[in-house]
Amino acid sequence: MLLRWRRWRRSRPFWGGLVTAAAGVEIAVIPLAPLQVMLHQGVAGAASVLLGAVLVVLGLTSWFAPHLRSLAGVLAALIAASALVLSNLGGFLIGTVAGVIGGGLLFGWQPTAPPPPSPRSHNPHLTKEEA
Repeated sequence: MLLRWRRWRRSRPFWGGLVTAAAGVEIAVIPLAPLQVMLHQGVAGAASVLLGAVLVVLGLTSWFAPHLRSLAGVLAALIAASALVLSNLGGFLIGTVAGVIGGGLLFGWQPTAPPPPSPRSHNPHLTKEEA
């Protein structure tokens, strides 16, 4: 079971998706906090929840559709940067910074290539000197 989890996690941009989804949760939760905690918001509260939800969806998209990682990374960085203006300084700057870092991790992730086959695997009759 643990081996299957590890193989699944390594076959996709897991940490980038996790950081992006956590940034989305952080941005979306602040407008839902008690009045003493959150800043006075008007329509910006709806924008915060919407931007946070989109970041969570982009993080999950990178997990379940890793071939869309580049698009998800660019969009996550742009949405996190726009949250800086549209949503309580992007979740008090923590959400924006985490979203930009998560977007960068998503964009920069590359799948690992399988190891190249050895010459001996193609021709088992080769000796050590010929290989």
